[in-house]
Amino acid sequence: MPLSPRVPDLPALDLLLSVIELGSLGRAAAAHGISQPSASSRIRYLEKLVGMPVLERTTLGSRPTPAGALIAEWARTVVDAAQRLDAGIGTLRDRRDSQLHVAASQTVAEYLFPKWLMALRARAPETTVALEAGNSAGVGEAVLAGRAEIGFIESPRAPKGLESRPVARDRLLVVVAPDHPWARRGTLTVDELAGTALIMREAGSGTRTSLERALAAQAPGRPPTPLLELSSTTAIKTATADGLGPTVLSSLAVDAELAAGTLKAVPVSGFEAGRTLRAVWPRGGRPAGPARDLYAIACRGA
Repeated sequence: MPLSPRVPDLPALDLLLSVIELGSLGRAAAAHGISQPSASSRIRYLEKLVGMPVLERTTLGSRPTPAGALIAEWARTVVDAAQRLDAGIGTLRDRRDSQLHVAASQTVAEYLFPKWLMALRARAPETTVALEAGNSAGVGEAVLAGRAEIGFIESPRAPKGLESRPVARDRLLVVVAPDHPWARRGTLTVDELAGTALIMREAGSGTRTSLERALAAQAPGRPPTPLLELSSTTAIKTATADGLGPTVLSSLAVDAELAAGTLKAVPVSGFEAGRTLRAVWPRGGRPAGPARDLYAIACRGA
């Protein structure tokens, strides 16, 4: 059954015990970090709730009335239990803050998460971080199943049951080996891209989903055709650099290869494939503890 509205709150009971222990409302107020007028107001409200005086004020300080002494005796058990509850919650919070489980899509895990982790280490060096990397669909499953407190995906939409917030922008690039015929082309058309078999990520990956959505909008009825499906971005880059075929990957994933000349980006006229990278967490909640810190770091692009 719900508590009666006549039951005083814990801070008032705790203050009453301190007044009795210290013998002075002023000393009790100082011990609780509040002003004496605030302490007096709290005691008056307690007396209003119970319907009788609980303290007698004298020139020597304050002492309990008979009713106040009895209420204090009962209150001691309640306050002790509340202190144990507070300690237990603190232990749970410390345990939560000592470990952080994160799920991230491969692009985020390989190209953004390392610098986010360095920033988190500087802020919370005592936190141990466990990362589960996979495709965006797998990230959603990990967060929904409770294996991760927060996830980062590349998909245009968050899976059902999750809330999401943007943390970064990215774009897809068509890339080929330097000796591929496309490398000598000025610009491709969207129809040429849609009509060519590509080295692709597996179904469920954010990169593939973004490519499929972009082509559905810009080349309706012509979904991309897989030449080869690989679950590793590194494996796709290797196969592409070896001349097996063209691919479409995140600009984050191919920056180093483009700079080194092992891959070449091919412009595609009219092909718009910008995308938003998102943080996800269970609907109805908010990231807390280290997960909240990591989310803030990701939003800053640290």
